[in-house]
Amino acid sequence: MVFSLKSSFKPTKPQLEVIENLTSNLKVCDKQTLLGITGSGKTFVMANLIQNYGKPTLILAHNKTLAAQLYQELKDFFPDNAVEYFISYYDYYQPESYIPTTDTYIEKDASINQQIEVFRKRATASLLSRKDTIIVASVSCIYGLGDPKTYNQLALKLEVGQKISRQDIIKKLVDMQYERNDKSLTPGFFRVRGNMIDVIPSYQDEITRIELFGDEIASITINHSVTLDVLRKPNTSSIFPAKHYVVEEEALERAIAEIEKELEETLPTLDLLESQRLKKRVKYDIEMLREVGYCSGIENYSRHFEKRGKGSRPFVLLDYFPKDFLFLIDESHQTIPQVKAMYNGDYQRKKNLIEFGFRLPSAFDNRPLKFEEFEKYLTKTIFVSATPADYEHNNSKNQAELIYRPTGLLDPEIEIHKIEGQIPKLVEEIRKTTKTGRVLVTTLTKKMAEDLTEFLANQDIKVRYLHSDISSLDRIELVRSLRAKEFDVLVGINLLREGLDIPEVELVAILDADKEGFLRDTRSLIQTMGRAARNDKGKVLLFADNLTNSIKKAVSITKLRRKKQSAYNKKLGITPTSITKFVPEKQREITDTKHLSRVDIEKKIIFLESEMKKAATELDFEQAIKYRDELKKLRVKVS
Repeated sequence: MVFSLKSSFKPTKPQLEVIENLTSNLKVCDKQTLLGITGSGKTFVMANLIQNYGKPTLILAHNKTLAAQLYQELKDFFPDNAVEYFISYYDYYQPESYIPTTDTYIEKDASINQQIEVFRKRATASLLSRKDTIIVASVSCIYGLGDPKTYNQLALKLEVGQKISRQDIIKKLVDMQYERNDKSLTPGFFRVRGNMIDVIPSYQDEITRIELFGDEIASITINHSVTLDVLRKPNTSSIFPAKHYVVEEEALERAIAEIEKELEETLPTLDLLESQRLKKRVKYDIEMLREVGYCSGIENYSRHFEKRGKGSRPFVLLDYFPKDFLFLIDESHQTIPQVKAMYNGDYQRKKNLIEFGFRLPSAFDNRPLKFEEFEKYLTKTIFVSATPADYEHNNSKNQAELIYRPTGLLDPEIEIHKIEGQIPKLVEEIRKTTKTGRVLVTTLTKKMAEDLTEFLANQDIKVRYLHSDISSLDRIELVRSLRAKEFDVLVGINLLREGLDIPEVELVAILDADKEGFLRDTRSLIQTMGRAARNDKGKVLLFADNLTNSIKKAVSITKLRRKKQSAYNKKLGITPTSITKFVPEKQREITDTKHLSRVDIEKKIIFLESEMKKAATELDFEQAIKYRDELKKLRVKVS
């Protein structure tokens, strides 16, 4: 068996029926839908499907927080298999753009999270070297990534007894964008000591040690990066390039010739200013490519490196999978529209850059997939959602429903209150709930969420704010902190809906529930209310002056589900039990303060001042300086 699912529990009868239904139909259906309510065990069902189908699997999620949660759950289910994580590696990203009306050029500005970049490289390396690979990805998987054939061909393939010289190995590593450093070894670097070459692949933290006897590989070992203890002694090993965009020397010269040709064809079509601007930019990039084999924005020339025709689609993560891979699209009612929207936004931005001489026309072909191109990958696809949209209903040839929770938990009780006096009522309910559980509060705007967080903090309520400015890994830590009762209330906008699994949440409050629109339609209300469906004390507060059609429908569906689950519990003698999940240990400190209220920042300033004085008294000036620097940043926040 390719995949080995490890779990302390077995599928319930309803789950087993759904698993068998979907598995058998994979042979005859290209698209199916798994309609599973919150808490019904959708992820466990997905894990069983992966094991039954036995092929590399991609799980697509519509936000990074949900993707991280799925990644951790699947790692627990498949500890012996390659479960990888592929999301955008930007903590901050300002794309290159030009605004003609104000003649404003905005240079690309990004903060790359090195840890996430390692995850991405490990994902592609696993796909090309293992058959038991599961990748959880965000929609970044439909953006250009480089030709998988070239990436695989450029890999350094090693085998004990192989005839290869020390110099050839070194040259190959350099060609793959690895750097030599004989003193300190980190991912993406190698060192040479006599006939021994140590490499830490850019996607791992273990050393691959190659020992030579003359021009023959005598041994290959995988060593611990700190202790140097031998962990494994493989007979073969593959080291993949340090970057996804790496080309051979011959291909590089060919691509440069094509770039120069395109430049000469494009310059006469532009006015003098735009012509000079484009010529200067491209000539500089070509110099960098010739000198170091790389340049900033190299992905904009990807069509030439990959020998693709004009208007052709880029290679993406999906091209690294075999043709018969299993594709699970989680929370598909959100994910599918997100995929559809990616191309048009990118095209409009590139159009201005190209028309005004900032990029060659070939930059158009460094883009996300068009939706019709994405659809060609949907050959063994299962849409997963509690509230499937029209696309799933219209395109699925089979639908399996998972409407009973094995825990017996009922959908939460719903209370509807008037908007007038909603904040005092909210505070009252928070104080009652936080004695035993946690609270999620959703608002309509970022400003409302910030103001509410500030107000609650002034009421001595331990509150944090989750929003899009917070980095992916910090969001994960915030959710963990809420579960660990490091604070009690999490306020947000639309980040608190689909898929977030926080069984400690007893109360979900939805402010301005009658402001019908994207964030308050039937589907959104059901999804948001579902966050309270993993706790036997689960309750939802809707603050609304008018009972909109969306509210009526959402409440009706929730009541019907409660009725069905209650009958199911009575039939099988099930007593509803809150889901109990292990809370992981803290993995990292959140260094930013975007999630904190002003009150909490001021408290932190007082604490750090005390710690700084204490460190100085103890003559620990290095630590005192660290506290001082952090204090400076915090004081700017409240000034």
